[in-house]
Amino acid sequence: MQIYHRRDGEEQPFWPVGPFHVRLPLVHYRLELAETVQGLIMFVVSLAMIPLLEKYLGMPYEAALAGCVIAGIGYMLPALLGVPLVPGWITPAIPVVLLFLGGFEPGPEAVQAMIALQILVFVIFVILGVTRLGTKLVDIIPNSLKSGIIIGAGIAALMGELKEGGRIEATPISLIAGSLLAAYLMFSLSFKAQCARHPIAKKIADFGMVPAMVAAMIIGVIVGEYQVPAVEWGITRPDFGLLLEYSPLGVGLPGYEVFLLAIPTAIIAYVIAFGDIIVGFSLIERVDHIRTDEAINDDVDRIHLVTAIRNGLHALFAPWPGLAGPLWTAAHATVAERYGMNRKAMQSIYSGGGTFWIAGFIALFILPLVTLFKPVLPIALSLTLVITGYICIMVGIEQLRNSTERGVAGIVAVVLAMPDPKSTVYAVVIGIVLYLLVERRGKTKASEAEAAGAEPPLRAQPET
Repeated sequence: MQIYHRRDGEEQPFWPVGPFHVRLPLVHYRLELAETVQGLIMFVVSLAMIPLLEKYLGMPYEAALAGCVIAGIGYMLPALLGVPLVPGWITPAIPVVLLFLGGFEPGPEAVQAMIALQILVFVIFVILGVTRLGTKLVDIIPNSLKSGIIIGAGIAALMGELKEGGRIEATPISLIAGSLLAAYLMFSLSFKAQCARHPIAKKIADFGMVPAMVAAMIIGVIVGEYQVPAVEWGITRPDFGLLLEYSPLGVGLPGYEVFLLAIPTAIIAYVIAFGDIIVGFSLIERVDHIRTDEAINDDVDRIHLVTAIRNGLHALFAPWPGLAGPLWTAAHATVAERYGMNRKAMQSIYSGGGTFWIAGFIALFILPLVTLFKPVLPIALSLTLVITGYICIMVGIEQLRNSTERGVAGIVAVVLAMPDPKSTVYAVVIGIVLYLLVERRGKTKASEAEAAGAEPPLRAQPET
Protein backbone atom coordinates (compact mmCIF):
# COMPACT_ATOMS: atom_id res chain seq x y z
CA MET A 1 0.00 0.00 0.00
CA GLN A 2 3.06 2.24 0.25
CA ILE A 3 6.25 2.45 -1.84
CA TYR A 4 8.86 2.08 0.92
CA HIS A 5 8.70 -0.70 3.49
CA ARG A 6 10.32 -0.98 6.91
CA ARG A 7 12.64 -3.79 7.81
CA ASP A 8 11.96 -5.42 11.16
CA GLY A 9 13.48 -3.42 14.02
CA GLU A 10 14.38 -0.36 11.92
CA GLU A 11 12.98 3.16 11.82
CA GLN A 12 10.09 3.82 9.43
CA PRO A 13 11.50 4.89 5.99
CA PHE A 14 11.92 8.65 5.43
CA TRP A 15 13.64 11.29 3.34
CA PRO A 16 16.18 13.28 5.40
CA VAL A 17 15.75 17.04 4.99
CA GLY A 18 17.96 18.95 7.42
CA PRO A 19 16.80 18.14 10.96
CA PHE A 20 13.54 16.62 9.68
CA HIS A 21 12.53 13.10 8.62
CA VAL A 22 10.00 13.64 5.83
CA ARG A 23 7.32 10.95 5.43
CA LEU A 24 4.50 11.07 2.87
CA PRO A 25 1.30 9.01 3.04
CA LEU A 26 1.22 6.07 0.60
CA VAL A 27 4.93 6.65 -0.04
CA HIS A 28 6.44 6.04 3.40
CA TYR A 29 3.44 4.71 5.33
CA ARG A 30 -0.01 3.30 4.71
CA LEU A 31 -3.33 4.90 5.64
CA GLU A 32 -5.12 3.33 8.63
CA LEU A 33 -8.89 2.72 8.51
CA ALA A 34 -9.57 3.17 12.24
CA GLU A 35 -7.69 6.49 12.38
CA THR A 36 -9.52 7.67 9.26
CA VAL A 37 -12.87 7.18 10.99
CA GLN A 38 -11.57 8.81 14.18
CA GLY A 39 -10.27 11.83 12.27
CA LEU A 40 -13.60 12.32 10.47
CA ILE A 41 -15.32 12.62 13.86
CA MET A 42 -12.75 13.95 16.31
CA PHE A 43 -11.89 16.88 14.02
CA VAL A 44 -14.89 18.44 15.72
CA VAL A 45 -12.64 19.24 18.69
CA SER A 46 -10.60 21.62 16.53
CA LEU A 47 -13.84 23.42 15.62
CA ALA A 48 -14.43 24.02 19.34
CA MET A 49 -11.91 26.87 19.08
CA ILE A 50 -14.39 28.85 16.93
CA PRO A 51 -16.49 30.15 19.87
CA LEU A 52 -13.30 31.39 21.58
CA LEU A 53 -12.14 33.13 18.40
CA GLU A 54 -15.52 34.82 18.11
CA LYS A 55 -15.72 35.87 21.77
CA TYR A 56 -12.15 36.94 22.56
CA LEU A 57 -10.80 38.10 19.18
CA GLY A 58 -14.06 39.27 17.64
CA MET A 59 -13.72 37.04 14.55
CA PRO A 60 -16.75 36.28 12.36
CA TYR A 61 -17.59 32.57 11.98
CA GLU A 62 -16.29 32.33 8.40
CA ALA A 63 -12.90 33.79 9.37
CA ALA A 64 -12.71 31.51 12.42
CA LEU A 65 -13.44 28.50 10.20
CA ALA A 66 -10.59 29.58 7.92
CA GLY A 67 -8.39 29.70 11.03
CA CYS A 68 -9.34 26.06 11.70
CA VAL A 69 -8.08 25.19 8.20
CA ILE A 70 -4.72 26.87 8.93
CA ALA A 71 -4.60 24.89 12.18
CA GLY A 72 -5.42 21.73 10.20
CA ILE A 73 -2.38 22.28 8.01
CA GLY A 74 -0.29 22.62 11.15
CA TYR A 75 -1.72 19.40 12.62
CA MET A 76 -0.41 17.44 9.62
CA LEU A 77 3.16 18.78 9.89
CA PRO A 78 4.49 16.60 12.78
CA ALA A 79 3.86 13.26 11.03
CA LEU A 80 5.16 14.79 7.79
CA LEU A 81 8.40 16.04 9.39
CA GLY A 82 9.19 13.08 11.64
CA VAL A 83 7.50 13.65 15.00
CA PRO A 84 5.81 10.54 16.49
CA LEU A 85 3.28 12.49 18.60
CA VAL A 86 -0.31 13.34 17.61
CA PRO A 87 -0.36 17.17 17.88
CA GLY A 88 -3.03 19.49 19.22
CA TRP A 89 -3.27 22.59 21.39
CA ILE A 90 -1.47 23.50 24.59
CA THR A 91 -4.81 22.64 26.15
CA PRO A 92 -4.20 23.18 29.91
CA ALA A 93 -2.80 26.64 29.10
CA ILE A 94 -6.06 27.84 27.49
CA PRO A 95 -7.54 29.28 30.75
CA VAL A 96 -4.33 31.31 31.28
CA VAL A 97 -4.36 32.54 27.67
CA LEU A 98 -8.01 33.59 27.93
CA LEU A 99 -7.26 35.44 31.15
CA PHE A 100 -4.51 37.31 29.29
CA LEU A 101 -6.79 38.11 26.34
CA GLY A 102 -9.52 39.27 28.72
CA GLY A 103 -7.47 42.39 29.40
CA PHE A 104 -7.89 43.56 25.78
CA GLU A 105 -10.87 44.75 23.80
CA PRO A 106 -12.11 42.09 21.31
CA GLY A 107 -11.05 43.11 17.83
CA PRO A 108 -7.71 44.53 16.62
CA GLU A 109 -6.42 45.11 20.17
CA ALA A 110 -6.99 41.52 21.29
CA VAL A 111 -5.74 40.15 17.96
CA GLN A 112 -2.46 42.03 18.39
CA ALA A 113 -2.13 40.65 21.93
CA MET A 114 -2.67 37.11 20.62
CA ILE A 115 -0.13 37.68 17.84
CA ALA A 116 2.44 38.87 20.39
CA LEU A 117 1.88 35.80 22.55
CA GLN A 118 2.08 33.44 19.57
CA ILE A 119 5.33 35.04 18.36
CA LEU A 120 6.90 34.66 21.81
CA VAL A 121 5.92 30.99 21.98
CA PHE A 122 7.41 30.57 18.50
CA VAL A 123 10.68 32.20 19.61
CA ILE A 124 10.94 30.03 22.74
CA PHE A 125 10.51 26.79 20.77
CA VAL A 126 12.93 27.93 18.03
CA ILE A 127 15.69 28.88 20.48
CA LEU A 128 15.38 25.66 22.47
CA GLY A 129 15.21 23.57 19.30
CA VAL A 130 18.13 25.19 17.43
CA THR A 131 20.42 25.29 20.47
CA ARG A 132 19.36 21.72 21.40
CA LEU A 133 18.60 22.95 24.90
CA GLY A 134 15.22 21.26 24.62
CA THR A 135 16.87 17.85 24.86
CA LYS A 136 19.02 18.96 27.79
CA LEU A 137 15.97 20.22 29.67
CA VAL A 138 14.49 16.73 29.62
CA ASP A 139 17.56 15.46 31.46
CA ILE A 140 18.23 18.47 33.70
CA ILE A 141 14.76 19.12 35.15
CA PRO A 142 14.14 17.04 38.30
CA ASN A 143 11.77 14.12 37.90
CA SER A 144 9.54 15.40 40.70
CA LEU A 145 9.13 18.78 38.98
CA LYS A 146 8.33 17.22 35.59
CA SER A 147 5.79 14.85 37.12
CA GLY A 148 4.28 17.60 39.28
CA ILE A 149 3.73 19.78 36.21
CA ILE A 150 2.06 16.89 34.38
CA ILE A 151 -0.20 16.00 37.31
CA GLY A 152 -1.05 19.66 37.99
CA ALA A 153 -1.96 20.26 34.35
CA GLY A 154 -4.26 17.24 34.53
CA ILE A 155 -5.95 18.52 37.68
CA ALA A 156 -6.37 21.99 36.12
CA ALA A 157 -7.97 20.48 33.01
CA LEU A 158 -10.46 18.53 35.13
CA MET A 159 -11.26 21.43 37.46
CA GLY A 160 -12.01 23.67 34.51
CA GLU A 161 -14.93 21.38 33.70
CA LEU A 162 -16.02 20.56 37.26
CA LYS A 163 -15.78 23.98 38.93
CA GLU A 164 -18.73 26.28 39.56
CA GLY A 165 -19.71 27.74 36.20
CA GLY A 166 -17.94 24.93 34.34
CA ARG A 167 -19.48 22.70 31.70
CA ILE A 168 -20.72 20.25 34.33
CA GLU A 169 -23.39 22.76 35.40
CA ALA A 170 -24.76 23.36 31.91
CA THR A 171 -24.62 19.80 30.55
CA PRO A 172 -24.23 17.38 33.48
CA ILE A 173 -25.94 14.33 31.93
CA SER A 174 -24.08 14.24 28.60
CA LEU A 175 -20.71 15.15 30.15
CA ILE A 176 -20.88 12.55 32.95
CA ALA A 177 -22.21 9.81 30.66
CA GLY A 178 -19.61 10.55 27.97
CA SER A 179 -16.73 10.73 30.46
CA LEU A 180 -17.64 7.43 32.13
CA LEU A 181 -18.05 5.66 28.79
CA ALA A 182 -14.75 7.07 27.48
CA ALA A 183 -12.93 5.96 30.65
CA TYR A 184 -14.40 2.47 30.36
CA LEU A 185 -13.60 2.02 26.67
CA MET A 186 -10.07 3.45 26.88
CA PHE A 187 -8.76 2.39 30.28
CA SER A 188 -10.93 -0.36 31.80
CA LEU A 189 -9.15 -3.63 32.53
CA SER A 190 -12.41 -5.55 32.23
CA PHE A 191 -13.10 -4.08 28.77
CA LYS A 192 -9.57 -5.01 27.65
CA ALA A 193 -10.36 -8.57 28.73
CA GLN A 194 -13.54 -8.42 26.64
CA CYS A 195 -11.52 -7.22 23.64
CA ALA A 196 -9.35 -10.32 23.89
CA ARG A 197 -12.42 -12.57 23.77
CA HIS A 198 -14.88 -10.76 21.52
CA PRO A 199 -14.04 -9.28 18.07
CA ILE A 200 -16.87 -6.72 18.36
CA ALA A 201 -15.38 -5.28 21.54
CA LYS A 202 -12.00 -5.01 19.83
CA LYS A 203 -13.57 -3.17 16.89
CA ILE A 204 -15.13 -0.67 19.31
CA ALA A 205 -11.78 -0.22 21.08
CA ASP A 206 -10.10 0.56 17.76
CA PHE A 207 -12.02 3.84 17.57
CA GLY A 208 -10.76 5.18 20.90
CA MET A 209 -12.94 7.91 22.37
CA VAL A 210 -15.10 8.30 19.26
CA PRO A 211 -17.92 5.98 20.50
CA ALA A 212 -18.04 7.87 23.79
CA MET A 213 -18.07 11.25 22.03
CA VAL A 214 -20.88 10.23 19.68
CA ALA A 215 -22.89 8.74 22.57
CA ALA A 216 -22.46 11.92 24.63
CA MET A 217 -23.64 14.06 21.70
CA ILE A 218 -26.72 11.89 21.14
CA ILE A 219 -27.56 11.87 24.86
CA GLY A 220 -27.10 15.65 25.01
CA VAL A 221 -29.57 16.18 22.17
CA ILE A 222 -32.10 13.69 23.61
CA VAL A 223 -32.16 15.27 27.09
CA GLY A 224 -32.25 18.79 25.66
CA GLU A 225 -28.77 19.90 26.72
CA TYR A 226 -27.92 20.58 23.06
CA GLN A 227 -29.98 21.63 20.06
CA VAL A 228 -30.84 19.26 17.23
CA PRO A 229 -28.34 19.97 14.42
CA ALA A 230 -29.54 21.47 11.15
CA VAL A 231 -27.51 19.50 8.61
CA GLU A 232 -26.54 21.31 5.39
CA TRP A 233 -25.07 19.77 2.25
CA GLY A 234 -22.11 20.82 0.14
CA ILE A 235 -18.62 21.97 1.06
CA THR A 236 -17.61 24.56 3.63
CA ARG A 237 -16.50 28.01 2.51
CA PRO A 238 -13.94 29.39 4.93
CA ASP A 239 -13.16 33.06 4.22
CA PHE A 240 -9.38 33.38 4.07
CA GLY A 241 -9.56 36.98 2.84
CA LEU A 242 -11.54 37.93 5.94
CA LEU A 243 -9.11 35.97 8.13
CA LEU A 244 -6.20 38.10 6.88
CA GLU A 245 -7.90 41.13 8.43
CA TYR A 246 -7.26 39.44 11.80
CA SER A 247 -3.56 38.80 11.08
CA PRO A 248 -0.50 41.08 11.16
CA LEU A 249 -1.36 42.04 7.57
CA GLY A 250 -4.68 43.46 8.78
CA VAL A 251 -4.03 44.81 12.29
CA GLY A 252 -0.27 45.36 12.13
CA LEU A 253 2.41 44.11 14.49
CA PRO A 254 1.89 44.68 18.23
CA GLY A 255 3.96 47.22 20.13
CA TYR A 256 6.78 46.28 22.48
CA GLU A 257 4.60 46.91 25.54
CA VAL A 258 2.19 44.18 24.39
CA PHE A 259 5.10 41.77 24.02
CA LEU A 260 6.19 42.58 27.58
CA LEU A 261 2.70 41.84 28.89
CA ALA A 262 2.65 38.53 27.02
CA ILE A 263 5.99 37.18 28.35
CA PRO A 264 4.65 35.52 31.56
CA THR A 265 1.84 33.78 29.65
CA ALA A 266 4.30 32.56 26.99
CA ILE A 267 6.59 31.07 29.64
CA ILE A 268 3.65 29.36 31.35
CA ALA A 269 2.49 27.94 28.00
CA TYR A 270 5.95 26.52 27.29
CA VAL A 271 6.25 24.88 30.70
CA ILE A 272 2.91 23.13 30.14
CA ALA A 273 3.88 22.17 26.58
CA PHE A 274 7.11 20.71 27.92
CA GLY A 275 5.03 18.54 30.22
CA ASP A 276 2.98 17.44 27.18
CA ILE A 277 6.16 16.25 25.45
CA ILE A 278 7.00 14.11 28.48
CA VAL A 279 3.46 12.68 28.56
CA GLY A 280 3.62 11.88 24.85
CA PHE A 281 6.88 9.97 25.15
CA SER A 282 5.62 8.21 28.28
CA LEU A 283 2.57 6.94 26.39
CA ILE A 284 4.83 5.60 23.64
CA GLU A 285 7.18 3.97 26.15
CA ARG A 286 4.21 2.09 27.66
CA VAL A 287 3.84 0.13 24.39
CA ASP A 288 7.26 0.50 22.74
CA HIS A 289 8.61 -2.68 24.33
CA ILE A 290 5.78 -4.60 22.65
CA ARG A 291 6.48 -3.20 19.18
CA THR A 292 10.08 -4.28 18.71
CA ASP A 293 9.51 -4.23 14.94
CA GLU A 294 9.86 -0.42 14.80
CA ALA A 295 12.55 1.87 16.19
CA ILE A 296 10.90 5.21 17.08
CA ASN A 297 13.07 8.31 16.81
CA ASP A 298 12.10 10.56 19.73
CA ASP A 299 14.19 13.64 18.92
CA VAL A 300 13.04 16.32 21.37
CA ASP A 301 14.73 19.11 19.39
CA ARG A 302 12.81 18.14 16.24
CA ILE A 303 9.58 18.38 18.23
CA HIS A 304 10.57 21.89 19.35
CA LEU A 305 11.30 22.98 15.76
CA VAL A 306 8.06 21.57 14.33
CA THR A 307 6.02 23.12 17.15
CA ALA A 308 7.78 26.44 16.48
CA ILE A 309 6.84 26.26 12.79
CA ARG A 310 3.20 25.66 13.69
CA ASN A 311 3.09 28.61 16.10
CA GLY A 312 4.82 30.79 13.50
CA LEU A 313 2.16 29.79 10.97
CA HIS A 314 -0.56 30.90 13.38
CA ALA A 315 1.24 34.14 14.26
CA LEU A 316 1.39 35.10 10.58
CA PHE A 317 -2.04 34.00 9.39
CA ALA A 318 -4.38 32.81 12.17
CA PRO A 319 -3.87 33.86 15.83
CA TRP A 320 -4.98 30.88 17.92
CA PRO A 321 -5.94 31.01 21.64
CA GLY A 322 -5.28 27.28 21.95
CA LEU A 323 -1.70 27.82 20.72
CA ALA A 324 0.04 25.05 18.77
CA GLY A 325 1.04 22.30 21.17
CA PRO A 326 3.13 19.15 20.66
CA LEU A 327 0.43 16.76 21.89
CA TRP A 328 -3.29 16.07 21.80
CA THR A 329 -3.24 13.76 24.80
CA ALA A 330 -6.56 11.98 24.26
CA ALA A 331 -5.97 11.31 20.55
CA HIS A 332 -2.34 10.29 21.06
CA ALA A 333 -3.34 7.88 23.83
CA THR A 334 -5.82 6.20 21.47
CA VAL A 335 -3.23 5.91 18.70
CA ALA A 336 -0.59 4.58 21.11
CA GLU A 337 -2.98 1.95 22.48
CA ARG A 338 -3.78 0.65 18.99
CA TYR A 339 -0.12 0.83 18.00
CA GLY A 340 0.69 -1.41 20.95
CA MET A 341 -1.51 -4.22 19.61
CA ASN A 342 0.59 -5.37 16.65
CA ARG A 343 1.87 -4.37 13.23
CA LYS A 344 -1.32 -5.58 11.57
CA ALA A 345 -3.42 -3.26 13.71
CA MET A 346 -1.17 -0.25 12.97
CA GLN A 347 1.79 -0.41 10.64
CA SER A 348 3.73 2.46 12.22
CA ILE A 349 3.24 5.14 14.85
CA TYR A 350 3.49 7.61 11.94
CA SER A 351 0.79 5.87 9.89
CA GLY A 352 -1.59 6.24 12.85
CA GLY A 353 -0.91 9.90 13.64
CA GLY A 354 -0.51 10.88 9.98
CA THR A 355 -3.79 9.27 8.89
CA PHE A 356 -5.68 10.77 11.82
CA TRP A 357 -5.00 14.40 10.91
CA ILE A 358 -5.17 13.91 7.14
CA ALA A 359 -8.74 12.67 7.63
CA GLY A 360 -9.39 15.48 10.12
CA PHE A 361 -8.20 18.08 7.60
CA ILE A 362 -10.45 16.70 4.84
CA ALA A 363 -13.41 16.72 7.26
CA LEU A 364 -13.08 20.50 7.66
CA PHE A 365 -14.41 20.91 4.12
CA ILE A 366 -17.33 18.45 4.42
CA LEU A 367 -20.30 20.72 5.21
CA PRO A 368 -22.66 17.95 6.43
CA LEU A 369 -20.10 16.92 9.07
CA VAL A 370 -19.37 20.49 10.15
CA THR A 371 -23.05 21.41 10.50
CA LEU A 372 -23.88 18.07 12.16
CA PHE A 373 -21.41 18.70 14.96
CA LYS A 374 -21.78 22.49 15.21
CA PRO A 375 -24.36 22.52 18.08
CA VAL A 376 -22.36 20.00 20.17
CA LEU A 377 -18.88 21.54 19.91
CA PRO A 378 -18.65 22.12 23.70
CA ILE A 379 -19.03 18.43 24.60
CA ALA A 380 -16.20 17.49 22.24
CA LEU A 381 -13.88 19.94 23.98
CA SER A 382 -15.06 18.88 27.44
CA LEU A 383 -14.45 15.16 26.84
CA THR A 384 -10.99 15.97 25.50
CA LEU A 385 -10.17 17.93 28.66
CA VAL A 386 -11.49 15.17 30.93
CA ILE A 387 -9.49 12.43 29.17
CA THR A 388 -6.44 14.71 29.10
CA GLY A 389 -6.74 15.21 32.85
CA TYR A 390 -7.03 11.48 33.55
CA ILE A 391 -4.02 10.60 31.38
CA CYS A 392 -1.84 13.39 32.78
CA ILE A 393 -2.49 12.25 36.35
CA MET A 394 -1.93 8.59 35.44
CA VAL A 395 1.33 9.20 33.57
CA GLY A 396 2.64 11.74 36.08
CA ILE A 397 2.21 9.34 39.00
CA GLU A 398 3.84 6.52 37.04
CA GLN A 399 7.00 8.61 36.63
CA LEU A 400 7.54 9.03 40.38
CA ARG A 401 10.04 6.60 41.85
CA ASN A 402 9.87 7.10 45.63
CA SER A 403 7.94 8.82 48.41
CA THR A 404 10.18 11.90 48.43
CA GLU A 405 9.53 12.57 44.74
CA ARG A 406 5.81 11.91 45.25
CA GLY A 407 5.66 14.50 48.03
CA VAL A 408 7.44 17.21 46.02
CA ALA A 409 5.41 16.45 42.90
CA GLY A 410 2.17 16.62 44.89
CA ILE A 411 2.97 20.12 46.16
CA VAL A 412 3.96 21.26 42.66
CA ALA A 413 0.71 19.83 41.22
CA VAL A 414 -1.50 21.54 43.82
CA VAL A 415 0.16 24.92 43.28
CA LEU A 416 0.00 24.59 39.49
CA ALA A 417 -3.72 23.81 39.58
CA MET A 418 -4.56 26.92 41.62
CA PRO A 419 -6.84 29.42 39.80
CA ASP A 420 -4.12 32.07 39.50
CA PRO A 421 -2.51 33.19 36.20
CA LYS A 422 0.92 33.03 37.87
CA SER A 423 0.38 29.62 39.46
CA THR A 424 2.64 27.87 36.94
CA VAL A 425 5.53 30.20 37.71
CA TYR A 426 4.98 29.68 41.44
CA ALA A 427 4.84 25.91 40.94
CA VAL A 428 8.16 25.84 39.09
CA VAL A 429 9.89 27.98 41.71
CA ILE A 430 8.48 25.92 44.60
CA GLY A 431 9.40 22.68 42.82
CA ILE A 432 13.02 23.78 42.39
CA VAL A 433 13.30 24.97 45.99
CA LEU A 434 11.81 21.75 47.36
CA TYR A 435 14.08 19.67 45.16
CA LEU A 436 17.15 21.45 46.54
CA LEU A 437 15.92 21.29 50.15
CA VAL A 438 14.29 17.85 50.26
CA GLU A 439 15.57 15.67 47.43
CA ARG A 440 19.09 16.71 46.59
CA ARG A 441 21.79 15.04 48.68
CA GLY A 442 25.35 13.79 48.46
CA LYS A 443 26.32 10.46 46.98
CA THR A 444 25.43 8.03 49.75
CA LYS A 445 24.10 4.51 49.70
CA ALA A 446 20.65 5.86 50.48
CA SER A 447 20.71 8.34 47.59
CA GLU A 448 22.02 5.68 45.22
CA ALA A 449 19.17 3.40 46.28
CA GLU A 450 16.67 6.19 45.62
CA ALA A 451 18.19 6.88 42.21
CA ALA A 452 17.68 3.22 41.38
CA GLY A 453 14.01 3.53 42.35
CA ALA A 454 14.13 1.96 45.82
CA GLU A 455 12.83 3.54 48.99
CA PRO A 456 15.63 4.72 51.33
CA PRO A 457 15.86 2.77 54.59
CA LEU A 458 14.12 4.36 57.56
CA ARG A 459 16.50 5.59 60.26
CA ALA A 460 16.11 3.94 63.62
CA GLN A 461 14.51 6.21 66.16
CA PRO A 462 16.19 6.54 69.60
CA GLU A 463 14.44 4.73 72.40
CA THR A 464 12.73 6.84 75.02
